[in-house]
Amino acid sequence: MAPSNSNRSRTLLLTFDAFSTLFYPRPAVPEQYAATAHSFGLSPSIVTPSKVKTRFKETYKAQSKRWPNYGRQGVLRGRYGGPRQWWTEVIRGTFTHILGEDGCGPGRVHDNEEVQLPDGLVENLLDRFASKEGYALYPDVEPFFERLRTLRNMSGSDSRGLFSRIVVGVISNSDDRVPAVLKSLGLKVGNVRADQGRSSMELPGFEEGIETSSSDSGQVNDIDIVITSYEAGEEKPHPLIFEVAQRQALSFLGESSEMSSMDDWTCVHVGDNYEQDYKGALNAGWKSLLLPRDSNDGSSGADTIPTLDELFPRLEAYAGERN
Repeated sequence: MAPSNSNRSRTLLLTFDAFSTLFYPRPAVPEQYAATAHSFGLSPSIVTPSKVKTRFKETYKAQSKRWPNYGRQGVLRGRYGGPRQWWTEVIRGTFTHILGEDGCGPGRVHDNEEVQLPDGLVENLLDRFASKEGYALYPDVEPFFERLRTLRNMSGSDSRGLFSRIVVGVISNSDDRVPAVLKSLGLKVGNVRADQGRSSMELPGFEEGIETSSSDSGQVNDIDIVITSYEAGEEKPHPLIFEVAQRQALSFLGESSEMSSMDDWTCVHVGDNYEQDYKGALNAGWKSLLLPRDSNDGSSGADTIPTLDELFPRLEAYAGERN
């Protein structure tokens, strides 16, 4: 690739979806819920993965309708406790339905208190899905970030015509457990969050009380910024969450938050969901790549990569466009 003759900064903002793009539940969520329930004494003949799958889906859907985006608006009005309460109600609702089916309780979604669950069950599941205990990285993730570290160390050199600066982030329709999960899985994650409207660290959630003042001193991160929908205030495919990622990338580099200063940036998002990730990023003015881990539903015509390793030739091509 020919060296660049431009003196203008060529900066890459590269972001990824989290769930089903970088990591996945292992084993499947219904199996983990059922096995955990059995370890707390609930009957394997009553609490089965099949029942959990059905009831979890129903409860999750109802909860998302009642408290969208993990109850963020209720949190801002002082009427709700945030993601931890949100997921507690999903867990309780799931098991209440199952136990209610077998005459152990009324089984109504919002009557969770009427079915007594074993002490510690809910807390165990909350903690499980905030760490590597509940998840695993896809096989291509660690090799990808190892190679990306090399590329980032080379940034600033025009000898290959690559980007002079690279900021790496995660944009996820999720709550603030995402950084903890990524760290637990072995990735180095910085402390830049969404901070949209209200400091993300002031919002009640799973990261409450975590010390961040020492942040990233002396650490080269795999992921510099994590933008969750709960902290940003909107879910993908809404363009706001992508705009927040851009502003926080500028902040990470210590630059003005004026979006006009990103004229020379290349913004690329990679995710597994066609509507939320692929189209959402395109509609926000970004370059977008679809990484279908489990299916190709709705991906006709999308610019698709089969593995993360296939991202590198695309990045070189994007860098060439800046030359």
